[in-house]
Amino acid sequence: MDNKVNNHPSPREGLGGLSPREGLGGPKVGLFLGSFNPFTVGHDSVVTRALPLFDRLVIGVVGQQVSKPGQPSAEERAEAIRRVYANEPRIEVRPYYGLAVDFAREMGARYIIKGVRSVKDFEYERDQADINRRLSHGEVETILIYAEPQLSAISSSMVRELQHYGQDITPYLPATAEE
Repeated sequence: MDNKVNNHPSPREGLGGLSPREGLGGPKVGLFLGSFNPFTVGHDSVVTRALPLFDRLVIGVVGQQVSKPGQPSAEERAEAIRRVYANEPRIEVRPYYGLAVDFAREMGARYIIKGVRSVKDFEYERDQADINRRLSHGEVETILIYAEPQLSAISSSMVRELQHYGQDITPYLPATAEE
């Protein structure tokens, strides 16, 4: 039976015949991607719940924010996140530019982690996962982690709006390692 659908390799073909469970012998690396502007308690929840699945978790901060001029740079956002995880050696935070699958290859990651709060998020992330799987020839898979119910209304845009109107946003931001 031909496993190729629309010229898409089966997952086993894309991994050189290995199932995702068998791995490639190296550390299991996850990649949590986003603009994180700002990094919220919802993002922190995803990191906390994803970390036990991997030997190393790379938080990739989107470098290009064409639709959000005047916002903090990717390096500034990455540095703020590094302060949150300063005491966790398995977490690395890096800005990235370009395609997610290219960054995943660069980091040695076979899994992209995405947080999902709603059906709208799910549909968007499903489409992104399909494209990333195709672009990586089945070598990169996406894992969705659903928001905890009490955090599902928290978004970076909501936090920015509250900040714009002078509201205290500290309940929506994770504590740094120094705090």
